[in-house]
Amino acid sequence: MPFYHKLGKIPPKRHTIFKKPNGDLYYEQLFGTVGFDGMSTNLYHEHRPTQIKSVKEPYSIKPKIAVENNIKSYRFRGFQTVPAPDYLESRKVVLMNSDCSIALAAPQESMDDYFYKNADEDELLFIHKGTGKLRTQFGNLDFKYGDYIVIPRGTIYKIEFADENNRLFIVESKSPIYTPKRYRNWFGQLLESSPFCERDLRRPYELEAHDEKGEFLMKIKKQGEIFEVTYATHPFDVVGYDGYNYPYAFSIHDFEPITGRIHQPPPVHQTFETDTFVVCSFCPRLYDYHPESIPAPYNHSNIDSDEVLYYVDGDFMSRNDIEAGHISLHPAGIPHGPHPGAVERSIGQTETEELAVMVDTFKPLQVTEEGMKIADETYHKSWLDENHA
Repeated sequence: MPFYHKLGKIPPKRHTIFKKPNGDLYYEQLFGTVGFDGMSTNLYHEHRPTQIKSVKEPYSIKPKIAVENNIKSYRFRGFQTVPAPDYLESRKVVLMNSDCSIALAAPQESMDDYFYKNADEDELLFIHKGTGKLRTQFGNLDFKYGDYIVIPRGTIYKIEFADENNRLFIVESKSPIYTPKRYRNWFGQLLESSPFCERDLRRPYELEAHDEKGEFLMKIKKQGEIFEVTYATHPFDVVGYDGYNYPYAFSIHDFEPITGRIHQPPPVHQTFETDTFVVCSFCPRLYDYHPESIPAPYNHSNIDSDEVLYYVDGDFMSRNDIEAGHISLHPAGIPHGPHPGAVERSIGQTETEELAVMVDTFKPLQVTEEGMKIADETYHKSWLDENHA
């Protein structure tokens, strides 16, 4: 996270004596990325965070690839993903490459029996349906419809859902997820021209600071496997921390669209970036105001990236027969653009109510077996004129 945050009790200087009221020491932990060169946070624990009682044999959760080398456009009917009680079991990867994976989840129950840690990837959770609370060692965050939640790798968390009707769009990234560099000045502050600012980013607001010993089950994802590790002390025993590396939330409804006299390119919608993909937010906005403008997007070729669009809500002007929860995949190597009739329908329109999340990857995506279960394999023909269909 590109700005400083402090919560709870911390000593005046790093790596110095910090005593409890009874005279015992609090235990410091550096939580950092990219070796010692990336963002980091210093946490202070009631107990040493290194106390492990047992480690079970891991089990694989690696997705099975159905289409490895792909040039077809696909549509996936996301709400056909079958709900499951458990949060981890509900996560179904539909698209992936060596840099990231894109998953859908419909969990019905809160994570009451275990804690979870992704040791390999940052996670970006988009909340399509549901409300609740993300609980972490950095404190807690409330979430609701339209929220992005950025969870840095190594974060220990639980999720409490308010009810069983939950739909999540999840991106896991091998490289850290940042706010776009071009939105920030050389100090890291978001610029006046950025479509959002620090006020829009919600940081953890409460620490639980448990002082408990016992047996605490943590499920850790590492190299495509889940390790069940039993800790001797409660993972949420942090009494304070400060730094730049922590989970945060941002609502897609707080993204302020950048518009122009003629159609703007997709980068104006950019919301997050990594070294290997970008994430964009398409939000309700005024259309282009040149008197001869065509609001529909122009045909374009994905030469360097695969484009994934997750449809959230509203009017999807450039596509035919698209509903909330659908995902479109437009792979590199072939051009794509509006469906037949979309350009003509758009002329004269003044605004759109569309809401969608886009992920553009720089490496080709593979379609998993879970993806093929909800795939429309005729979608690539949907650009044909009627007399060619």
